[in-house]
Amino acid sequence: MAVAPVASRPGGSASAPLVSLNGARGAVEGSAVPMSPQDLAEAALAAVAAGAGEVRVSPRTPCGRQSLSPRVVGPVLEALRGTGVRVPLSVPVSVGAEPGPAGRLERVRSWSVLPDRAEVSFAEPGAAELAEALLARGVLVDAMVPLGGPAGPEPMARFLAWPVRAPGRVRLLAELAAADPALVAGLRGLPPVAVVLYGREAAAWPVLRLAARCGTGARTGVGDVLRLPDGRPARSNAELVAAAREQLERHAPVTAASR
Repeated sequence: MAVAPVASRPGGSASAPLVSLNGARGAVEGSAVPMSPQDLAEAALAAVAAGAGEVRVSPRTPCGRQSLSPRVVGPVLEALRGTGVRVPLSVPVSVGAEPGPAGRLERVRSWSVLPDRAEVSFAEPGAAELAEALLARGVLVDAMVPLGGPAGPEPMARFLAWPVRAPGRVRLLAELAAADPALVAGLRGLPPVAVVLYGREAAAWPVLRLAARCGTGARTGVGDVLRLPDGRPARSNAELVAAAREQLERHAPVTAASR
């Protein structure tokens, strides 16, 4: 089935995917999951060398708990940058790291070391206020909206109710429950922001191929999927990025320039 591309939006290229290094996963899920600042830095360097254009990292305390504390976020970002990671870095600001909306706001306002981008879930309360606080600090916002899953239409309604005053500083991060072209078709009437499509586990690779056909950004990494397209366990984020690059190139639309 042919899929029409999402309307042209700056920053939507899928050729260099965003890599989610660890997400909500813990060390019990295998050696491919980096945890410490040094392990995350090494994983980021290898993923960028394999072709990742951005790095998403979930900072952890020494005991492995997700955290938004400046004493945790700062050292992780400094480790990545100090090791030589030169692509944009993003941090998810979610209930998994800080349960309450007020606590999330307090945390991001206390950061002394800032990421380039922060991911704000519009499936969680207080998303618009949190996004505004991040933009006020100079941090670009990835507005995460789940589509086609149990969250229903409310997260998208919250995003649409938020007046995006600076489209160039906001990106829509759409988590698709399945590689359904109808879900992407619904994005064409949205504000002119860049779009990244991604899925998790069984949906990860089908959604990445859909992103390639639609011309949007794409995401991969241990935070989303632990297996390669052929079902083999992935040994690292870098291996997933390399596989993603191959899939993106294979499934990208053929244009006159590429013939």
